[in-house]
Amino acid sequence: MTKTWYSDLPQYYQRQIKAAGLDKAGLTRRRLLKGMAATAGVAMAGLSSRPSQAASQMTYMCWEGYNDPRIIDPFRKANDVEIAFDLIVDSPGGFAKLQAGASREVDLVSSDMPWITRLGPAGLAQELNPADYADVYATFYDQFKPPFEPLLNEGKTIGVATRWGWVGPCVNTDLTKPEIWKSYDPVFDDANKGKICVMDWGDWPILPMALHAGIDPYQELDQNALEEIRKVLRAMFKNTRTLVADLTQAQKGLLDGSLLGCIGAGSYLTSAVRKQGHKNIIAVVPEPKNGLKQGIIWVEATAILKDTDQPELAQKLLKHVVSKESGHVLSLLDSTCNVVTNKAVEALYTPEERDILQVDYMWTAWDNSQMHRIAPNIDDMLAIWQEELAAAQ
Repeated sequence: MTKTWYSDLPQYYQRQIKAAGLDKAGLTRRRLLKGMAATAGVAMAGLSSRPSQAASQMTYMCWEGYNDPRIIDPFRKANDVEIAFDLIVDSPGGFAKLQAGASREVDLVSSDMPWITRLGPAGLAQELNPADYADVYATFYDQFKPPFEPLLNEGKTIGVATRWGWVGPCVNTDLTKPEIWKSYDPVFDDANKGKICVMDWGDWPILPMALHAGIDPYQELDQNALEEIRKVLRAMFKNTRTLVADLTQAQKGLLDGSLLGCIGAGSYLTSAVRKQGHKNIIAVVPEPKNGLKQGIIWVEATAILKDTDQPELAQKLLKHVVSKESGHVLSLLDSTCNVVTNKAVEALYTPEERDILQVDYMWTAWDNSQMHRIAPNIDDMLAIWQEELAAAQ
């Protein structure tokens, strides 16, 4: 059997890559496209128009929000550069696209941290010298300063952490007390049947349930551990069969009171509705159980692609993205609001913004959470999920 570039990934991610048609995709080279654009005076295919007076051109692959004009326009003007965006909708797909050839076109990428780190062994990202970013790290929370282990590949720094949040129960405090959620026990309480939402988001609802079962899903698991995860998923499906893939649907259910709580999301779900004034919707993290932390910290990070033909400008853009001014915008988008890694941003928050972001709670969430990375047995856990879901229905 022919080995593919993505064959070392869990089957779960391989299926996503194939479904997106990225397993055999190829893209034209950056320099050819840039040359064509300069010669013909037209926009690059599939990318935003570039005024002819711009001295430089860049491509930035990122989540929606990193392309906010309030972040990008000041950089464009200050550096006489046009920036085209390749917006990603999921991290495996973005990684696959880079592997399939987009790395030759893209200068900078912002995505989920596990996939940024994988750019290192894949040979796609520049190794960063932390000394070159001393001015950046001087403004960061200590937790994200080098050596920040999750962004290291063989001891070398692959990217810079940008934005983060936590995964734990999302609850409506008008209907339930936060202290009741010191564990995931309410998920299994018969009194809450039909009132618990479970996000249909791949591994995200499975990982908290594994932690509740006393299993660390980020370690290699044997059959006994997998069977314990099966038991807890079976109990969850027996009591709560409301699966939701749409974030807005889960938010609506929490707001109208039809849902008491939601599993498999966290601050990413609650922040936007809190910005709309619904402070009764919060994201909490259960307390450690038998020494095993029950929450999950997700982090987004930014890396410079190895094939960039403008490394100095890419470095400037990276520093701009994690600056105090950009971080303030990035943390308070309309679609989602999440804290950032730059400590200096805190000084810009109004009391209202601090409340929206649950800033006074974030280190409690951090202390009680695991750091998210790719789970070795994700394929096994997803297979169990599907089997138990089918049995429950």
